[in-house]
Parts: sequence; structure tokens; C-alpha cells
Amino acid sequence: MAEQQLCTFWLNKIYFGIDVRHVQEVIRPQALTRVPLTPPDICGLINLRGQIITVIDLQQRLDMGESARRNTQLETPQGFNIVVCSHHHEVVSLLVDDVGDVLEFPENTFQPPPATLKGRMRQILAGAYPIAEGFLLVVDTEKILNFKVI
Repeated sequence: MAEQQLCTFWLNKIYFGIDVRHVQEVIRPQALTRVPLTPPDICGLINLRGQIITVIDLQQRLDMGESARRNTQLETPQGFNIVVCSHHHEVVSLLVDDVGDVLEFPENTFQPPPATLKGRMRQILAGAYPIAEGFLLVVDTEKILNFKVI
């Protein structure tokens, strides 16, 4: 039976996962350089060992309201984690509340996104896995990185 490995994280007390094949690394918050005239879900840029990477406020991108990060003027976000993702040689980082473990799920338990979800979240989710506490919502990496979908 095939299994999918997911790097798990929390956003606004909701449990999410992203395919580990697309996760390059998880890093501590770093100094951000703000970029004028960017969409509200773009926090800015970071320099990761010489590579300039866009930081996406995932809570904002999923239309889950304005994250606490937006309410601070700190150039280095405190109390957050950054998940560095890559897909088709494009690298971005996602600002998340907290990072969990890497979990494995049998692919035959994968379900489509819940019908109750609306808007951007429904567009960006690949689906969900049932867990004891409810569901682990799986984010579609390609859709997060594809700015045209949003």
C-alpha cells in the first residue's frame, strides 16, 4: 500500500500538511526585507545562504484572515516558523504558526477537500486525511506557488 509523507504545521489552530518531497527545510524566522507594492500575502524577502526567497503569509493566502504577523512592525517575525518549499525549481517560504512532525498516511484514506470549505482555501487544498482529532488538511504545493491561481 502506497503512503504519503507530510510535513505538518498549524495555522490559526488548524492542522495542515504539505508533501515532504516539496519541503526543502524548516528554519527559524529571519530578518525580512519588505517589498513595496506586493500583494498582502507577501511578507517580504529573506536571504537564505545567498538565495533570495519570497516569504508568503500562508494564513493570508488561504483567506483565513490577517495573521498576527501583520500586526507587528518587527522585521524579524517572532513566534512563527518558516517552511521553505520548492516545486519545479521555484523556491518560496511559508510563514506558519508552528511546525509538527512528519507523518505517513495510507494514500487510500485520502479524501477530497471538505465541501464546507469556500474560496481560496478550497482552491489551494489538495484534500484531507482523517485523524483522531478531525482532519489534516493537505495543501497543494503547486497551487500555493502558482500566483495565477489565487
